[in-house]
Amino acid sequence: MKVFSASDEFDYSWEEVSTANWRKYCPWNEKTPHVLAVDTLSRNIDPETGILRTERLITCQQTAPKWLAPFVGDGSSHVYEVSYCDPKSKKVTMCSQNMTWSDLISVQETVVYKPLAASPNGKTQFHQTARITALCGGWDRIKAKVEQATVDRFAQNAARGKEGFEMVLEMSRRAFAQEREEQAMQKARL
Repeated sequence: MKVFSASDEFDYSWEEVSTANWRKYCPWNEKTPHVLAVDTLSRNIDPETGILRTERLITCQQTAPKWLAPFVGDGSSHVYEVSYCDPKSKKVTMCSQNMTWSDLISVQETVVYKPLAASPNGKTQFHQTARITALCGGWDRIKAKVEQATVDRFAQNAARGKEGFEMVLEMSRRAFAQEREEQAMQKARL
């Protein structure tokens, strides 16, 4: 097993980040053209805790490394995601698991967004961890190579993912500001 881990921060409040998170794979994000569809399977709020639990299926167009493509093919892949949005503790936790190629490799990813302790109203902390386990039987060299290729892919995608989410955050901020202005104008007319 290999682990990829990354931490960063966004210059946006937790409220902005947790709201924009649902638009992460929209047309505003030019860095995720590989995401073909995001289907919400279920969504409910726990009446006791207020935690929003969402299950989604994410369909992507993935390309495997050339040396691995003969074994896994090329094309669309599916990721199952369960997320928990806790408005009381101001924490979003997303847990995902690959469904495609899961007999060859297991990728379990956890992403957490929470207010940055030093700036609780202004910045949001991001932490991502992926546990990657190749399931190729006793071929240790192949397992290690598959796991390392997957870790390398996560590292490449991390910077691109942050840049794309920044685009979504900026567009969300503008859209909400415009909506607030329009509502204020409507109230002023009344």
